[in-house]
Amino acid sequence: MFKLRRNRSKRPIAVTIIAWAIFILFLVRLYQVFEPLVTAGIFEKGLRGPLVEGLWLTTQGGAILTSAVYAFLSLSGISVLVGFLRLQRWSWIVLMVWTAISLTVSLLAYFYQQPNYIVMASDTVIAFALNQADVQRIFKIRMDPGERLD
Repeated sequence: MFKLRRNRSKRPIAVTIIAWAIFILFLVRLYQVFEPLVTAGIFEKGLRGPLVEGLWLTTQGGAILTSAVYAFLSLSGISVLVGFLRLQRWSWIVLMVWTAISLTVSLLAYFYQQPNYIVMASDTVIAFALNQADVQRIFKIRMDPGERLD
């Protein structure tokens, strides 16, 4: 029979921790997809009235836009998670940029009295784990002196 080789022996524990943090963020973003729609009463009453008045979004329009943005972030997070578990270099770069932006937005929300502690904690764990030397080496971000990049 054919045996599947697994990269568990090569994959640092930090990669697994990051993968779990991404999954937790996916669940939070998935909740954030539905929360504005429930708050605006779209599931109960349906779409009643315009989504835009002049140049401004109505309450329903804002809820739909917010849900669409979080749905996009959720799907993007799953794509990055798959690439990250396959140890693709691009996923490390995307995740680092994503984490920096998300942490900045979370900190701004904290100062405006709307903190999301789960996202802040996950982003902090991801940022620290991504910057470990063994994680950077496995994604070919960091090289030791004399090491070849093949």
